[in-house]
Amino acid sequence: MAHLKDFKYIMLIMFLVFAGSKLANAQNENKLIRSGNKAFEKGDYQEAEIDYRKALEKNQSSVKGEFNLGGAMYQQQSFEDAAKKYESLAGENLPPEIKAGSYHNLGNSLMGMQQYEPAIEAYKNALRLNPDDQDTKYNLEYARRMLQQQQQQQQNQDQNQENKDQENKDQDQKKEQQENKDQQDQKKDQQDQQQENQNKNQEQQDQQQNQEQQQQQAQPKQISKEDAERMLQALKDNEKKTMEKIKLEKLKSAKKVKSEKDW
Repeated sequence: MAHLKDFKYIMLIMFLVFAGSKLANAQNENKLIRSGNKAFEKGDYQEAEIDYRKALEKNQSSVKGEFNLGGAMYQQQSFEDAAKKYESLAGENLPPEIKAGSYHNLGNSLMGMQQYEPAIEAYKNALRLNPDDQDTKYNLEYARRMLQQQQQQQQNQDQNQENKDQENKDQDQKKEQQENKDQQDQKKDQQDQQQENQNKNQEQQDQQQNQEQQQQQAQPKQISKEDAERMLQALKDNEKKTMEKIKLEKLKSAKKVKSEKDW
């Protein structure tokens, strides 16, 4: 965390190294602690962690070993492990300056995990124990700014997601409307095609009926046998009447001639 003030954190480690006799018995100030501190100052945090763990194997209650081990973890960006270490130290019955340093470094570790709200609480706890600590005050304000940015980013993300969800919803509605329109158009086309087919069929039927009527009119009418016999009989009757009329006319002519001769 380049923007965090870690100088106090380093000074606290050095304080524990040189003032260890006030915090623990002389056994804790052993070769392993000093070796770990030297590796830490050189920037070899992995080697420092190894030495601090070895020191804790010798004395599990070593505050220096626990505190310095947390620092080695923090420098290797093992923020979660470091936070657990400093949280544990902050809960112990230690001098106020050591507890304040534990809360300060707990805040730094939480900042490394971007857990800004709990980091703010850790810095506040540190300032309750050491109100004049300028580094902790600086980190507290920095944590507040980072929290504000995080919340703003989250709001932007939520708004973007909401806009995206609304856009997807609008697209789904448009898609559904288009599908409904396509279905209606397809149904209308089918109805139009069906109507057109019906019209064609009706037209064909009308044409066929007209043709049949024309053919029937062109062909001579066929009469039944009874009608034919009646017509034949009528012709015979007409013919008979005609013959009788002719005979009658002849008779009249004959009489007239004879009368003339007699005269």
